[in-house]
Amino acid sequence: MRQQWFFMLLLVFSTTLSAQYTEQINSNRPGMSIGAYSVGKGVVQFEAGGALRSYTHKGYNQSTSRGTLGFLSIRWGFLKEQLELTYEGAFLWDELHNKTTGTPIISKRKGFLQNFIGVKYLVYDPFRAEEEPNLYSYKANNRFRLRDLFPAISVTLGTNLIPPSLNPYPYGDVFSSLYRPFFYQNINQPIDEEPFVTLRGMVATQSHFFERWVFVTNFSYSRYLSDYPEISYILTLTHTFHPLWSIYIENQGISSDRYTDTIFRLGAAYLMYDDLQLEATLGSNTKNSPNIVFLNVGASYRLDFHKEYTTAEEREAKALKKEEKKLNKTAKKLAKQDKKRTRRARKN
Repeated sequence: MRQQWFFMLLLVFSTTLSAQYTEQINSNRPGMSIGAYSVGKGVVQFEAGGALRSYTHKGYNQSTSRGTLGFLSIRWGFLKEQLELTYEGAFLWDELHNKTTGTPIISKRKGFLQNFIGVKYLVYDPFRAEEEPNLYSYKANNRFRLRDLFPAISVTLGTNLIPPSLNPYPYGDVFSSLYRPFFYQNINQPIDEEPFVTLRGMVATQSHFFERWVFVTNFSYSRYLSDYPEISYILTLTHTFHPLWSIYIENQGISSDRYTDTIFRLGAAYLMYDDLQLEATLGSNTKNSPNIVFLNVGASYRLDFHKEYTTAEEREAKALKKEEKKLNKTAKKLAKQDKKRTRRARKN
């Protein structure tokens, strides 16, 4: 069933659309969800930062992991307005305190929690035929429209690549070395290992309400080809209450045969200028096996080499208009010459 669900994500639509390039930076941060829109053809965008993370596991006698997480996302719009190449990485430096023994055992580690590369394609954009603003009516410009109920939709397909030498946290589990209690460890049952290569597919939707509200959903199937494939969702609601300030609340659910969790995040973003955004987030989960608390800070910056995009129809219309102008000019010239010949004929 899970395999069928994954392959459904492989359906790529061929509809020709016009992605929503914006004059201001279009960042996926500060939340963990991915918006439906691409950054735009010719745009290279970096979303990076750091986080303080604290894990405590009740099932292992309150064993803890304290560490610093660095995260980086690189997004490049290429070939088409709605196409984006994306990289997402998260690297953790932590100190594990194993309290399942009489004397706590402390170990320092480092490795990837995430290392993903993929391609995102915008398959549906409800704003591709945007109406012109009404210069005389504030109510008309801010009313609820039926079209607002239809979200933009994108599909992301890609690969998780985590080298075994840099993966002390298989399946994102910082307590993986404690997965089997010390006194029951069996040499014939080694600690779970995550494959170097697994696959991930995601469907993202993005809806805009009343000019200031944005609702994003992500539904993903990850770690396909591993022993523990993972299904997850993310729901993000963002409100822009000032031209430079926005706040958000987010809920993430994760489910696999190995790990299930629900995480909540709350944060804010500040637009320094059109190409730079700053952010901060506070979050936690709802369980104690393990309990997670984290604080993120980061920034998003873009290199904007975008050129105004025109569709084939627009280029054809422009060429026809140019040809029509040329024909009109020729017709006027011929008419002028004909008048001259008529005047000469009358004189003779």
